Formats: sequence, C-alpha cells, structure tokens
Amino acid sequence: MEQKNIEDIKFARGFIEENYCTPKQCQTTISSCCKLYTQDWLSELKNPSAQNKYVEIRFKNTRKEIFENYQNFDLKVGDIVAVEALPGLDIGIVSAVDMIALMQIRKYKLKKLSEIKKVSRIARQSDIEKWKEAVELEFSTLTQTREIINSLNLNMKLSDVEYQGDKSKAIFYYIADERVDFRRLIKKMADQFKIKIEMKQIGARQEAGRVGGIGACGRELCCTTWMTEFSSVSTNAARYQELALNPQKLTGQCSKLKCCLNNELEMYLETRKQFPKNFSVLKIDIGDAVHIKNDIFKRLMHFEIKINDVPVIRTLDIDKVKEIIQLNKQGIIPENIFEIEKPNVTQNMNFENSLNSDNILRFANEQKKSKKHKKHKPHNQNNNNNQITNK
Repeated sequence: MEQKNIEDIKFARGFIEENYCTPKQCQTTISSCCKLYTQDWLSELKNPSAQNKYVEIRFKNTRKEIFENYQNFDLKVGDIVAVEALPGLDIGIVSAVDMIALMQIRKYKLKKLSEIKKVSRIARQSDIEKWKEAVELEFSTLTQTREIINSLNLNMKLSDVEYQGDKSKAIFYYIADERVDFRRLIKKMADQFKIKIEMKQIGARQEAGRVGGIGACGRELCCTTWMTEFSSVSTNAARYQELALNPQKLTGQCSKLKCCLNNELEMYLETRKQFPKNFSVLKIDIGDAVHIKNDIFKRLMHFEIKINDVPVIRTLDIDKVKEIIQLNKQGIIPENIFEIEKPNVTQNMNFENSLNSDNILRFANEQKKSKKHKKHKPHNQNNNNNQITNK
C-alpha cells in the first residue's frame, strides 16, 4: 500500500475518533449518524475470500449501500471513504466488512453484483473538509426550501435534506398525500442553490426512522435501530393479542399503528389455535358462564358468572373448557366447576383477618371516648402559695 493511502487512513480514523461517532461511544458533531448500526457478530470467523471484497457504507440517517472494494483497501468499520455516485463522488463511513457485508447483500436483494458501485479511495483531508461544509449547509437549505414551498402553496411536507459529499447534489425527502407538481419548485431551487436536485418521497414511518426518538418501551425506535422494511399493520393484530383498541396507546410517533404489533403476532396466532372456537357460553349447574377474554400464554379463559345475583369473574384452563363443551353437546350440565368460598361465621377476627376482610368499614377509626383532663394550676402559682404558708 502506498504511503499516501496509509496517511489518509490514519487521518480519517483520527477524525472519526475526535469529531464523529464510534460503535462504543457516540459523541456526534453531525446529527443522526449512528442509525441502523450493524453488529459484527461474525468477527471471529474470518473468510479470506470474503475479506474486504464488499463493504457496507452508511450515509446520513438510514441510507446504506453495498460497494465493491476493487482496489483491496485495508478498510475497517468506521473508516471514511469516497465512493462512486451519480454524478461525482460521495463520502460515507464503513459500517460492515467481511462476511457481514456479504450477508447484507442478501438483505438488500442485490441480484447482479456487476451493478454494484465501487469504492474510489480512502477519504482525503480535502474530501472530509468539503464533506463537513456540505453537512453544514443542510439546515439552511432545509429552511429556505420550506419557505419556497410555502410561497408556492404546495401540499407537501419537506422532511430532510441530504447533501452529497462533494456538494454537487442534494436529496430532498418529502411527504405528500397527493401528487405534487415540482416544476416551479425545482426551477427556483436550482437557481438559488446551484446544485443538482433529487426529490424523494417517503412515508410517515420512514420519516420517523430518519428523525429518530424514544418509544413507549423506553428504547430507541425500531425503525431507527434495525428495521429497514415496513409492512402494513392492521387493527386485527391488536384484536388477536387481546389489546384494547385505544388509538393513543396503539399509535407510534409516526401517527400510525406501532410496528411492534406485528412482532409477536405469529406467536399469538399459533397459540390461539389451541383455544376452542365458535362458542361463547358454558352451561353449568349455577348458571351460564359467559366468555370474556383469554390469557394466551397462560392458557386460561376468563368467564363471567352470577353468584347470588352478583357478577363475578372466574378462570378455567382450556382443557377443562373443552371438556365442558363436549358435555354440553351431550346435554350434560356439570356441577362444582367453580369452587365458591362460603363465609365462616365463627371465624375470629384478628389483625391479619381484618386486613384480608372484605368489609368496607375495616379501615374506619372507632370513636374514642373523650377524656376530661383536670385543670392544673400553673407551676409559679403553687410556688408562691408555698412561700406564704412558710412565712
């Protein structure tokens, strides 16, 4: 390897350690850089044929691509490289190498490896400085473009702007419910920014992944950390999981149904196959037990039944429920299904029993008898009387 390339690698790695983020520590000067981090869980398994042949490069936010390292640079995770782009060069950070990068090719569904772009070189000091200047222009470009959109009364929302590493192109991410005519907008933007413009439409879920945030579970959003493909989520996923249809609890930061509703749906559907179907009432000796809800993982079913004209909830195992259903089909009404506790009148009430008692007045304070306190004379007056008698 040439001495110049070695110096460029040292400078790029030093820049990452000082000003950018590393997998173990994130102290970011450029916002939103660590999203969709790739864990190298095959680091101990080295494949010489796969080593540095293909690498995964991450750019701003959730954009990642696979590139071919045709010059066999000694690349590691965190190195800054210049890659091919249309037009010019783009600057990115290596996020995966070796076997992990090969597995990511399957994830991105790349069929023709000949169409994969190539890594041009290790990023030089001039490339990194121009890249930082391009990133600093993104916020001002975003605000100016939003003013242009408002002046043209376009029904769209501009979410983010991403500059290419050489400042020759910018990608504008937007959200729109209807088709938008960009002819006047692109003409004004080209006159003002003097760059090549690419408009890319994204959905509400993609916007949440790019912006990032903390979910209701207290962790980072799944669309920010590991999700790359988004599937539709229906309200049936909540019904199958016995969840209340409360929009405030079921919707995420993108105002759509949470993607995590689909994560455990297959497990719920598989377990629900063990539960009996097409029934709602069990006929037993003390009345009809109406089915209310299920506890999927505990294999329990909850029923409401009236005991002494008071509705109570009782639970049964699914095997017991299947047995009662078969008896009801044969015209048999089982007895003593639910064990009803009868109150013991002769039970002595002590401290423990009073705490476990169902009496609503158990915490009421008993009226204390008022005690009449005797009036005592002041201490000084008694001393004066003693002095008089002594005289």
